[in-house]
Amino acid sequence: MKKLGVMKRQVVIIGGGFAGVKVAQKLDSDLFDVLLIDRQNHHQFQPLFYQVATAVIEPSSISFPLRHIFKKKQNVRIRLADVLEILSEQKSVVTSVGNFSYDILILATGCRTNFFGNERIEKEAFELKTTNNALSIRNHVLQMFEDIISMDEKEREPYYSIVIVGAGPTGVELAGAFSEIKNYILPKDYPDFDFSKLQVTLVEGSEFPLNNMSLKAKTKALSYLQKMGVNVLTKTIVKDFSDNTITLSDGQEIKTKTLIWAAGVIGNKIEGLKDAKYTPSNRIEVDRQNQVLGYESIYALGDLALMKTEKYEKGHPQVANVAINQAGLLAKNLKRKSQGKSLLSYEYKDLGSMATVGRNKAVVDLPRFKFTGYFAWLVWMFLHLMLILTVRNKLIIFINWVWAYFTKNTSLRLIIKPNKKY
Repeated sequence: MKKLGVMKRQVVIIGGGFAGVKVAQKLDSDLFDVLLIDRQNHHQFQPLFYQVATAVIEPSSISFPLRHIFKKKQNVRIRLADVLEILSEQKSVVTSVGNFSYDILILATGCRTNFFGNERIEKEAFELKTTNNALSIRNHVLQMFEDIISMDEKEREPYYSIVIVGAGPTGVELAGAFSEIKNYILPKDYPDFDFSKLQVTLVEGSEFPLNNMSLKAKTKALSYLQKMGVNVLTKTIVKDFSDNTITLSDGQEIKTKTLIWAAGVIGNKIEGLKDAKYTPSNRIEVDRQNQVLGYESIYALGDLALMKTEKYEKGHPQVANVAINQAGLLAKNLKRKSQGKSLLSYEYKDLGSMATVGRNKAVVDLPRFKFTGYFAWLVWMFLHLMLILTVRNKLIIFINWVWAYFTKNTSLRLIIKPNKKY
């Protein structure tokens, strides 16, 4: 039953990631009208991008049209646009399709790949922050396998190498997946060609892969990768990439046609917030209610937000759990504020971290337990399935995983490139 005599406040949300979608879902439809702005018409499930890039699942399995997500939310409108500037004094957002006024503005723009100022690497390397990025990697690698079998041996050297920079969860999962392709898939697809020379290399600046996890997880992940044939280079930095050649900090050079950059992120900064406090990585400082410091009606969520607390003086980890829970609390606080109630402060509860390395291989750090191997792999799969938005997509992904597990194969290795006139 709708409340009578209540003037709805206009909320503009920028970004349709975990935080943006969650806060739009949770805002009280009797109190708020919502405009959600994003460049894409769909929400993307980033933790499984690497499986799209390695042809394990299709992009449609982890992409959810925004209009479908909010089809039952009559108070939510969607606009596809680039946000150009925020005019805080006028309470207006300037976009590529016009200006939109707001009473409350919520920034949930997330992060993009951080190339640390190396323009040449930024131009030449692949990244993995969108579904399009994942498809670009898939098309490139599959085409590379097709090209290599028709080349003279003297031309093949850069094609025999896949280099991934950054050994966080994304880098580790990519390296493991490409290693399994080399070991299980390529011999079946190309029975007359020997891919034993193909080398997957993982480059990491710190001492171990998965450096933010426990020592048990880090050492086990390293052991898994090495046993799978991945060349893991730790305490090493990529200095340059030119003419199909990577130059490392120790002077070593690697010939490759495939450099995938997963070494860091930087916030998607929006012009106009002159009084906001930004970190060098473009995270924007907020209070315990996610309000941007210096602005009364502007909030930031998730990866973009830097909330300093006693436990997390440098801000919370940039993970989906933080974004989702901050969004839920903000929706609750905006309702409480409209009712004149006191506001609640966000407190991060660390539920742990995990990463999969390959078939039957994963590492899991929970607050009280740390375990690896087959059971960790099952836990990783179960928790990721639970985060998928629809039952249909959960089922499709599960079927693909089961098929791939028992056959050590998939049928999704399609090279699909857009028509050049588009």
